[in-house]
Amino acid sequence: MGNCFRRWEKPSIYTVSSNAKSEFPKYERPSKKQMREDSKLPSNPKEVEDLRRDSAANPLIAFTFEELKIITGNFRQDRVLGGGGFGRVYKGFIREDLREGLQPLQVAVKVHDGDNSYQGHREWLAEVIFLGQLSHPNLVKLIGYCCEDDHRVLIYEYMAGGSVESNLFSRILPPLPWSIRMKIAFGAAIGLAFLHEAEKPVIYRDFKTSNILLDMDYNAKLSDFGLAKDGPVGDNTHVSTRIMGTHGYAAPEYIMTGKFL
Repeated sequence: MGNCFRRWEKPSIYTVSSNAKSEFPKYERPSKKQMREDSKLPSNPKEVEDLRRDSAANPLIAFTFEELKIITGNFRQDRVLGGGGFGRVYKGFIREDLREGLQPLQVAVKVHDGDNSYQGHREWLAEVIFLGQLSHPNLVKLIGYCCEDDHRVLIYEYMAGGSVESNLFSRILPPLPWSIRMKIAFGAAIGLAFLHEAEKPVIYRDFKTSNILLDMDYNAKLSDFGLAKDGPVGDNTHVSTRIMGTHGYAAPEYIMTGKFL
């Protein structure tokens, strides 16, 4: 969906991949039908929670945009962790005096840049829905969201270890030992298995190193569920007429057939 944002004066270990996330073929201009569907998407926290009512297992905090300004220091440039097609990611801190009942917490705040609003809104909503109902040690935790006017923001737990991609290709960090690499691969595989074996299976559709985040102990967590989709049920393996994923990462048999074999 876009190019990587990287602060060259101080490289971040939380950067987002430059690999564009898209359908095969690339995104087309939204049709009239899609635009009508877009107008039906939730536009405020009440509508989001109404949509989540039947599937929500995890309580999410609906932040105001003003609260996010406080959390990120008014989106200061030195708080930028990385960026991608959806928008920039900022490091933030929730203080207990922000709102009654909140506990102090470091967070990552992903802000939609406003471009390609149709697809951006749908991917934002997919993350809210899926991460609002899924909970597992190998999935990144969604703390809350912002749905105010044209602002679409996601607030996650902060993953201090950055992405697997940034660790593998960093010119500053030492190479990861094989024992750590195997630990990361095993954790990511457990996360995928949880999605596939859930009561209502989920197809992740964007498995790549930039979407596997690490904590300080190198525990892996899958992030970015913007392309996730409900999985097949029973013998129905054809779950989508539109093949989606990241060029160079999607399985070739999926690209050719549209089926999960």
